[in-house]
Amino acid sequence: MTDADRYFGGPQGTPEKAGQIVELASIEPFEFLQGLCFRPVVGDRVMVSFVTYEPNTIVPRHAHAEEQISFVLEGEWEFDLDGDVRTFGPGTACVIPPFVPHAARTYDSRCVQVDVFSPPRAVLLDALREREGS
Repeated sequence: MTDADRYFGGPQGTPEKAGQIVELASIEPFEFLQGLCFRPVVGDRVMVSFVTYEPNTIVPRHAHAEEQISFVLEGEWEFDLDGDVRTFGPGTACVIPPFVPHAARTYDSRCVQVDVFSPPRAVLLDALREREGS
């Protein structure tokens, strides 16, 4: 068996439901802080949020129950992972276990990054429900 067979030849089964295709531009962003916009795409067990930081945006130190992976697509940001402070550019990622404190900021440039949450981030799910009126 080749690596390709192992990777692509996984178990067969009946899908629980149909997949979805999402145009990011069609997602109305959430702006929890001025200059910080989130566009979440939500599955049953995972959430991917496309995040835009305007210059000089500060995300305060916080922690949450969801595991998170973040990575930069464009620009750069300064990221504080429980006291380990580094500047991230495109191609840099970090894994944030549940309840680990972290913070971020941009300086003179805009940054586009992606957050992946498992399970989906509760506060974003709540905001989506409120927006939809349910």
